[in-house]
Amino acid sequence: MKKITCHYKRVKYTYVKTMVLTLFVCLFFVKGYTVFERTGENFFHIYINGVEVGTVGEEQQAEELLIQARKNIAAESEELTLMETEMTLAGEEVLWGVIDDEDVIITQMEETLRDNIRETMHRAYTMKVNEYMVNLESAEEVCALLQAAIDKYDGEQKFSVNLVHDSVREFNVLTAEVVDSASEDEAAGESTSDYSAAGVEVVLAEMGKSTEEEGEKDFEDYDLGLLSMNFAEEVEIVEAYLPESQITPLQTAIDEVTKEQETASEYEVVAGDTLSEIAIKVNIPMDKILEMNSETLEDENSTIRVGDKLIITVPEPELSVERVEQNYYEEIYDEEVIYVDNDEWYTTQTNVLQQPSAGFRKVVANVSYLNDKEVSREIQKEEVVVEAVAKIVERGTKIPPTYIKPISGGRLSSSFGRRPAPKKGASTYHKGVDWAVPTGTAVYASCGGTVAKAGWGSGYGYVVYIDHEDGRQTRYGHLSKVLVKAGQTVKQGDRIALSGNTGVSTGPHLHFEILINGSQVDPLKYLQ
Repeated sequence: MKKITCHYKRVKYTYVKTMVLTLFVCLFFVKGYTVFERTGENFFHIYINGVEVGTVGEEQQAEELLIQARKNIAAESEELTLMETEMTLAGEEVLWGVIDDEDVIITQMEETLRDNIRETMHRAYTMKVNEYMVNLESAEEVCALLQAAIDKYDGEQKFSVNLVHDSVREFNVLTAEVVDSASEDEAAGESTSDYSAAGVEVVLAEMGKSTEEEGEKDFEDYDLGLLSMNFAEEVEIVEAYLPESQITPLQTAIDEVTKEQETASEYEVVAGDTLSEIAIKVNIPMDKILEMNSETLEDENSTIRVGDKLIITVPEPELSVERVEQNYYEEIYDEEVIYVDNDEWYTTQTNVLQQPSAGFRKVVANVSYLNDKEVSREIQKEEVVVEAVAKIVERGTKIPPTYIKPISGGRLSSSFGRRPAPKKGASTYHKGVDWAVPTGTAVYASCGGTVAKAGWGSGYGYVVYIDHEDGRQTRYGHLSKVLVKAGQTVKQGDRIALSGNTGVSTGPHLHFEILINGSQVDPLKYLQ
């Protein structure tokens, strides 16, 4: 019994030793354990944005798993997704430790990343026209927007929009072209049928075409309607990735692009213009024109001159459309006025030599438009039913003389027209204007001419009369001293006398008259 007991103890010791050795070996081969080696950190906890998502045995492995997780999320959508991603590793040195399965780590990474998606960047298209920009969801929406712009003027939807690469740009920039849909279909059909026509058939076809072109067309031979369309401004389109908040709904964009906006513009005054006529021309109410030009215009009677520029607002859409229409119409028309120049007359003098009469005609014309505004009209065929007779006007070419205030400063003490007699012997109808000035103030020729009288003039006191080229005469009265003689030629602005208080006068002043055809008129209406 004693031998057996010793043998049993030996066997038991051997068994325990073997089990310990086996477990130690397993530490090297069983998956999920890291062997303890004194080489520094060998066990890493992975944190994404502060959330632990698993453990690995190597730093590089954590980087690779994060890349895979990001790829998996990106593959779920065609959009560009921006995520808050901050990975940190907490390393330690262990004898052994359990590391997580890679698929489990990737799944936990994805869940954490989805919770931290900052913004999804959608593929979009940015369209730019001048200073206007709009972002749309797709190239199809860009086409729809541009199509809406031309459909506004193309009721038959004869034209369509294509997006094409802008050949003058180095980058991938698109632009828009407007094409005739029917012409495109025709061209496609001709390209296939051309193969069946050859030799004599082609020559005969070309001869037929040239014969048709040489013959004069009748009105019914014209293809009336829209001939061409295009965008007036350059359209630039680029692909971009944008947040959804920056993408404009299609209908909103259509409203913005096609609705007419008020754009500041200028109108240059031409010969014959009046404010009322300009208001009609530009289709803007008179009060609005006065409001926009308040610095230069006081009211509807304000003076305007050729070359003046008035501020106006012209309603225009963000994207303008040019088009040419071929139209047939019948109209009463007038011939242009024929002018006969007379170098002996002033430009203010005219005489009608022949009265006009209207004519009647049938017309086919190509009319060019910018949006709704007609730009030009080119007549293709005209048949005059009743000939118009032109108006013939003889007109002067000489620039008429101008008149200036004959004195510097002074207070307007009496205007032209009826008044109470200022003193006994004075007229109750004032035939000029008076400026109160100290005696001895210089008096200047209001306009160049020849002195007709210089001396005493009864009620005028000392007076000067000057005859002018346009047949008018100016008079300067109540002078203290006359500085010119009768027959003397003077220029506008020459000093001719000194003011005074002679004749029938109530105080020192200058009396000034302008006579036309021998009759006094209100001088203030003629002074510049």
